[in-house]
Amino acid sequence: MIVAVWAPFLVPFLAAPAARRLAEALPPRAAAWVLGCTGALLAGASAASLGLLLAGGLLRIPAVAALAHMSVPWLADASPTTMVLATLAGVALVVTGALTLRTAHRQYRDLRRARAALGLPQPPRPSLRDLFAPADHPLAVLDDDHADAYALPGRPGRIVVTTGMLRALPAPERAALLAHERAHLASRHHLFLAAAEYAAVLHPALRRLRAPIGYHLERWADEDAARSVGDRAVTARAVGRAALAAARTPRRQHPLLAPAAAAGPVPRRVAALLSPRPDGLTAPLPGTGNRRRVVAALALAACLAVSAAGTVEATTDLHRTVETAQAADAGARR
Repeated sequence: MIVAVWAPFLVPFLAAPAARRLAEALPPRAAAWVLGCTGALLAGASAASLGLLLAGGLLRIPAVAALAHMSVPWLADASPTTMVLATLAGVALVVTGALTLRTAHRQYRDLRRARAALGLPQPPRPSLRDLFAPADHPLAVLDDDHADAYALPGRPGRIVVTTGMLRALPAPERAALLAHERAHLASRHHLFLAAAEYAAVLHPALRRLRAPIGYHLERWADEDAARSVGDRAVTARAVGRAALAAARTPRRQHPLLAPAAAAGPVPRRVAALLSPRPDGLTAPLPGTGNRRRVVAALALAACLAVSAAGTVEATTDLHRTVETAQAADAGARR
């Protein structure tokens, strides 16, 4: 168990670069899903491994071992370093748990403040069905000279745009901008952003996935907006002009889970929209590009398999340890 349990802690340092490399070779929607699922799976495996280490130490406490009818002397002889690792794992779980709760509280507080600033009622506590049910996305226009636009999640979600932004764009580009924000809400991009934040809290190597996820979510919304208005060039101009308009005045803070139209590396987004490729990628289809994508996909799949296998092996080994200790205790009683 001590050997296998380390895999979920070490693999993310290799998996994060592989996931980023693979995402660069995929269309935006697929890239966002790859990055989001990679972060969630690796963060979950890391947290599970911490829990297994802690459980292994708790079972060696005499009172706990007695409740489970296990032999304490046998457990102590089997792995004398387990208590030290369990203590460290317990501290790590407390710290990451506190940071996770703080992150959730901050996200919820920021969303409530943003809705209150718009004069909107606070949404009811969401259910699982609410997360995936279709919903309308009303438009909220703020009388503000600062140019800004973002998608505010909630029930219902709101497309928030200022009068300054509306004045900065001609009618066709305004339509593309609103379609972009509508795509964020329709595809629940705030859930990807939230998952990326939690993954970054649970493992430091996964912090490198936050910026790429944000970029590919913006590209996903760009592509949806381009299909909605039927003109990639208009969408590209809307993205570029919105970013220029927002840069002329000090940027205002809005919730982290509220994707903004002018976010991310705007020149890359504009170049992708103007790319002759239908998926917006700038790398060539044949040759080296495909080989690199295959290599990155295989490397990422291997990392995920090793992490999952390490967690399963550690769990199985802990189960075998409990059974053996119970058998040793039963033999000592005879």
